[in-house]
Amino acid sequence: MAKEIKPVVGFDESFGLLDIRVGRVVEVEREERTHKPTYKMVVDYGRFGRKTSYGRFTCHPIEEVKNRLVLGVLNFGPRRMGPVTSEALIIGVQWPKAESGEATFVSPAVDAKIGSKLF
Repeated sequence: MAKEIKPVVGFDESFGLLDIRVGRVVEVEREERTHKPTYKMVVDYGRFGRKTSYGRFTCHPIEEVKNRLVLGVLNFGPRRMGPVTSEALIIGVQWPKAESGEATFVSPAVDAKIGSKLF
């Protein structure tokens, strides 16, 4: 756990570079080919298309993940996770007292519009 805050950075050189959008999980299944428990999720970002994302959100039951609103970083580019490739990073935080890497979602508190930009 970090004990100090990282150095101050400018918005345009940091957060302003990220394209973070609201999406809805339209398909979810357990991915068996990865080293650790992972879900394969297809997320609909509206006019920005559908992206396949793999993430360690497996403390959530599948039925709770499907149709959930999530925040995804769309401009990181594809990332290999062993034998699979994630097209977008779904934002999450550490699941309380879980094994390192297990996450819970950072999601809108209301039914936000699909494709909306985080600001």
